Amino acid sequence: MRRSWLVALALLPGVLTAQIPRLADSLDVVITGARIIDGSGRPGHAGDVGIRLGWITNVTRPGGLAGRPARQRIAAGGLVLAPGFIDVHSHTVDELGAPERRFNEGVVRQGVTTVLGGPDGGYGPAEMKPVIESLTRQGAGTNVALYVGHNAVRAAVMQLAQRAPTAEELTRMKALVREGMELGAVGLSTGLMYEPGMFSETDEVVELAREVAPYRGIYDSHVRDPVKRFLWSDQECLAIGERAGIAPKIGHEKAVGLENAGKIRDVIAMVNAARMRGVDAVSDQYPYDGAATSALTDIVVLPRDLKGQAGFDLKAALRDPALRERIKVSSENGLDGGFAWLKATGYTSMRITTSPENAALVGKYLSELADGRKVGRFDLVADLILGSTKPIGITLGAIKEQDVRDLLVQPWNMIASDGGYADARTDAMGHPRSTGTFPRVLGHYARDVKLFTLEEAVRKMTSLPADWIGLRDRGRVAEGQAADLVIFDPRTIADQSTWEKPSAMAVGVRDVFVNGQPVLRNGELTGKSPGRYLRARR
Repeated sequence: MRRSWLVALALLPGVLTAQIPRLADSLDVVITGARIIDGSGRPGHAGDVGIRLGWITNVTRPGGLAGRPARQRIAAGGLVLAPGFIDVHSHTVDELGAPERRFNEGVVRQGVTTVLGGPDGGYGPAEMKPVIESLTRQGAGTNVALYVGHNAVRAAVMQLAQRAPTAEELTRMKALVREGMELGAVGLSTGLMYEPGMFSETDEVVELAREVAPYRGIYDSHVRDPVKRFLWSDQECLAIGERAGIAPKIGHEKAVGLENAGKIRDVIAMVNAARMRGVDAVSDQYPYDGAATSALTDIVVLPRDLKGQAGFDLKAALRDPALRERIKVSSENGLDGGFAWLKATGYTSMRITTSPENAALVGKYLSELADGRKVGRFDLVADLILGSTKPIGITLGAIKEQDVRDLLVQPWNMIASDGGYADARTDAMGHPRSTGTFPRVLGHYARDVKLFTLEEAVRKMTSLPADWIGLRDRGRVAEGQAADLVIFDPRTIADQSTWEKPSAMAVGVRDVFVNGQPVLRNGELTGKSPGRYLRARR
């Protein structure tokens, strides 16, 4: 009623109406005094930003919006205003359907406004639909885009068959990929290290990747054998994209294991060569020197007859020489040729991250400890388990710091967490990347180490992934872009998570806006969930 009255009054002639602003001129939010780092990589500049109906409507010089009416004015002097960060490899989406978890706190506190779910081949159309329905019904603290996944599609058609598909099975898998793209997927993802993707051949993946080409989709891969056939596996990823006519991305790239130290430079040359051929090849990376984490006991794979025993005692079994040998075989080879961590990465890739009862073990590779003690490598694992009463934590893929840095600086390399869901109540053995990835790049690598400028760090998190994915209305502070924005303190932004406390929340991010709505304000969650399902706009 009041809005109708104001509109009618504004139409009256005379001095009175000159003092009443038109509703079309009224902004929802004006942000003043910030240093704007717009996502392009250009130097930051001072300015003000106006938001209306979820969109950036004004980017002006300082004070340029002083006369514009606004529902809310936010002073950001001394702070950086940047596009909201885009996490191109996230495992948080499964949790967002729970109402109390829809806010996605662990990534919002990092300044993330969009997550890309379904990496590693995990989502077929059947898994995508409930995610889309949940976002439509209750929203989320972040936007969500999705991949359609090879593993889920293959499992739906072939279960765990260890063979090539028949012509009819391939046709059905292609139909599911197309269905996923019609549902709005941005492209195809694979998890070729895991079941059942590990049972596929390259040609099968190429045929499925070709199905996303008419949609101008992209290809993201957890490569097939990132340790023992590191370079070959990365080359396979690039070849799949090139043969299918779509842009390939090597997901969470890293040179894992002692035998691959330094080989990241070969990957860099490989990607540059592909780009010279006109292939829009890229990678993403989390800024840590270790991959996924687990308890040491989790790398033990039990034979089927032991696995099903009620009250099974692992320590008692490891004390029995015959049973230890059987457990060694299944742990190193997988059950029936299936997945096992020792098979996938191995002792030379696993480094101890936490050891409550023996701090001297931290930082040591399992292979190094076994060699130093002159025992077999699985015997070393068994002895460590038998000698501890508290869990020993390991990273399943250790990386040399120089290799981390050499890849981070590449202009085509994006930032991604590969992280899981975390909130203020989370207290579990996990990976610090889930809560620390983006502030770590901005604070540690850009500000402290000076590996690159703050502007370049922001570009890697915003316009670079937005353009590659096809989210054309995101990734920049510019008029006409969606109002996904983060305000942070460049002096204090930092990751707080560690191997010992992986869920500690990052600091330095003050405000986060998603589609023009504040989800974090003055460091506190607002209880709003304006995040929605995003389709690529290529």
